[in-house]
Amino acid sequence: MSRFGRALDLLPGRVRHVEGPSDEVVVVGAGLAGLSAAMRLAGAGRSVTVLEREPLPGGRAGLIVSGAEGGGEYRFDTGPTVLTMPDLIADCFDAVGEDMHDWLDLEPVDPLYRGRFADGSSLDISADVDVTAENIAALAGSGEAEGYRRFVEHVGRLYRYEIRDFIDSNIDTPLDLVRPNLARLVAAGGFGKLAPHVSRYLRDERVQKMFSFQSLYAGLSPYDALALYAVIAYMDSVAGVFFPRGGMHALPTAMAAAAEKHGVRFEYGAEVERVERTGSRATAVVTTDGRRFPADAVVLNPDLPVAHRDLLGRDPWTVRRLTYSPSCYLMLAGSSYDAPDPVHHTISFGKAWKEVFAELLDGRVMSDPSVLISRPTVSDPSLAPDGKHIYYVLFPTPALSAGNRRIDWDRLAPRYREHVLEVLAERGFPGFGDAIEVEHVTTPADWERRGMADGAPFASSHSFRQTGPFRPGNLWGENVVFTGSGTQPGVGVPMVLISGRLAAERVTGKDRAYTSRAWR
Repeated sequence: MSRFGRALDLLPGRVRHVEGPSDEVVVVGAGLAGLSAAMRLAGAGRSVTVLEREPLPGGRAGLIVSGAEGGGEYRFDTGPTVLTMPDLIADCFDAVGEDMHDWLDLEPVDPLYRGRFADGSSLDISADVDVTAENIAALAGSGEAEGYRRFVEHVGRLYRYEIRDFIDSNIDTPLDLVRPNLARLVAAGGFGKLAPHVSRYLRDERVQKMFSFQSLYAGLSPYDALALYAVIAYMDSVAGVFFPRGGMHALPTAMAAAAEKHGVRFEYGAEVERVERTGSRATAVVTTDGRRFPADAVVLNPDLPVAHRDLLGRDPWTVRRLTYSPSCYLMLAGSSYDAPDPVHHTISFGKAWKEVFAELLDGRVMSDPSVLISRPTVSDPSLAPDGKHIYYVLFPTPALSAGNRRIDWDRLAPRYREHVLEVLAERGFPGFGDAIEVEHVTTPADWERRGMADGAPFASSHSFRQTGPFRPGNLWGENVVFTGSGTQPGVGVPMVLISGRLAAERVTGKDRAYTSRAWR
């Protein structure tokens, strides 16, 4: 392409696409974003090959199967446990002419979350606004319930302002944001800070926490995150949370099966060594066992900084200077422990709040942690042997480089495990540790070994300079496209599914080939 042509591509509103032919596409990684891209590319008539180093699809949404004492199996999801916006999943299946419901059985989770607070009180959040309002009124009074109703209306407006123009849209320059909804978003306070924004509607600190903890998904404290990230609260605390029959891994399994039915070729156990290229044009993908897969275009689903460094052989300054989201210590436990009055997702808040975010950013473990405890067998008992249960316990921790204090997790992990069990016992789970039959732990060091930069499974944070057009772009060179949480639009299952759509559109040159159900 000429320099004049490249200049035209940078004009506001003109979306860049891969250059040259795009008939043969190789997708590296069968994570949710890679699968989303593969399905859309197949639906657009491309010949697609997916290379996945693991023996099954899913990427971070993986699966561990462990035998239990006395027989039976525990089936652990290794990645995300909160599934929202199922219409975005349905879009992926629409792309290949399939009905999601023929492939996947999604059940609503109710309550969506239970918040348990340091003063002994609790609050259940439901997708039914009236039910949640009643629960808030019982906890904090009718005035707080009315504030919640106004908050729901407000975040609904924010969502409508953001989703089409700023989330589900390829963005090349800041000028691409100059659209009517930008003015609406500014007027609604979307570029202020989240915590004070939430406090305009909600006065009780406990209720504020329930609708601002989602900023951790964006890698920031509620005091640093932009108010526009209140849409995350809309996605899960208003639009609803779901769980697939068979566990979260049923989602990538279904997506891969539907893609394969429509001609996508999967190569499992295929670890990629490098992208072969001539200058800025990729010509093939080479695996560690020496196989070569020619490509007109390449879609890279591995963590973006790692893909740049290891697969493209480049480490650009813009990637080296990224700031990462907090990481986590994850315990997957198969257990005979039967917690009373179980719910699928529990968030246990400590007394401290603002202080623990400062600790995470300074490279210290939280002194008074707020933690997520999920029990998937509440929704699907078949994931564990009869009478047994699965627990997913997530403690936020610093990223490896946070505060220049790199923690030696290989050394700390045994002691931190005892801390985790002590906190659980104090928070209403006495005897939890003694009942564990099967256990799998992932530390920040393990996340790094699995290919996640800085040991951060939630990728780079969503600070202002790493949001929208300032986040690493998804198109490099002539025909390499990134997808996943490290590029636009960002982190979370809805976002990576959209990321797959955006990657496919870069290849096909057809923007909005499929109209999202999210705004039909």
